[in-house]
Amino acid sequence: MTVAEPLRLGAVARRLLVSSRPVSWINTAYPFAAAYLMTTRGIDLTLVTGTLFFLIPYNLTMYGINDVFDYESDLRNPRKGGAHGAVLDQRLHRVTIVTAALVCLPFVVYLVAAGDPASWAVLAASLFFVVFYSAPPLRLKERPFLDSLTSSIHFFSPAVYGLVLAGAAWTWQLAMIVVAFALWGVGSHAFGAVQDVVADREAGIASIATVRGARWTVRFALVCYAAAGAAMLLTAWPGPLAALLAVPYLVTVWPFRRITDADAAAATAGWRRFLWLNQFSGFVVTLLLIWYAALTA
Repeated sequence: MTVAEPLRLGAVARRLLVSSRPVSWINTAYPFAAAYLMTTRGIDLTLVTGTLFFLIPYNLTMYGINDVFDYESDLRNPRKGGAHGAVLDQRLHRVTIVTAALVCLPFVVYLVAAGDPASWAVLAASLFFVVFYSAPPLRLKERPFLDSLTSSIHFFSPAVYGLVLAGAAWTWQLAMIVVAFALWGVGSHAFGAVQDVVADREAGIASIATVRGARWTVRFALVCYAAAGAAMLLTAWPGPLAALLAVPYLVTVWPFRRITDADAAAATAGWRRFLWLNQFSGFVVTLLLIWYAALTA
């Protein structure tokens, strides 16, 4: 969409769709669905509603708000405009924020009604970090290390919410799964930030990668992935087998361990592999969950 084009409904819908990153929808819906289903061992309206919420409205809110407040940086970023997100016409900024709020509202109302104070707190925290990762005045994405932690919260909080909403009994093995997921998220955000070093610096945006440098950040991501794998070794069987899933992430990131800030954009090649690697990892995790469900039936 160019500035000269009128704001047609179909064009607006297409831009919002791109902004919501459809390739990544599963990364937030799946953790909630898996956590809730493995706890309740049954399908109900709350499972369906929560899964749909974390599939589309949650992602439109998270990524749409990001595209609104990262507009200046995105203009300088050649990878924007597809799976990596939209460069939103400024006329769509208000539309994006209003649409995100409206599509979230009925789901949140239902989930609040279906939950209890503990689940309300987790859901509120999850949405808080979704909004203020990008939005002022906090804009946590510009606070090095907090940016990676907040981004990780975006992905593991749906799982925590699913567990709390379903009334899971917490054990240290279950907690280690969440820790491993959180470490994976921190490492993934850090590696993803590397490719944007030049664009972010030109736009005056701080991140873990712009502050610490591309090479240090890649190595930090490697440590996080290795730690995530180690954490999975402490979970209930067959959870330890999931530690092997850290290996392909390490293999994907390893070639960039000597990358410089000047050629940081080259990390996009690894990031593209990362997006599809998530699909493979999700498939393996599903098999392990089915195995665990059979063992504990």
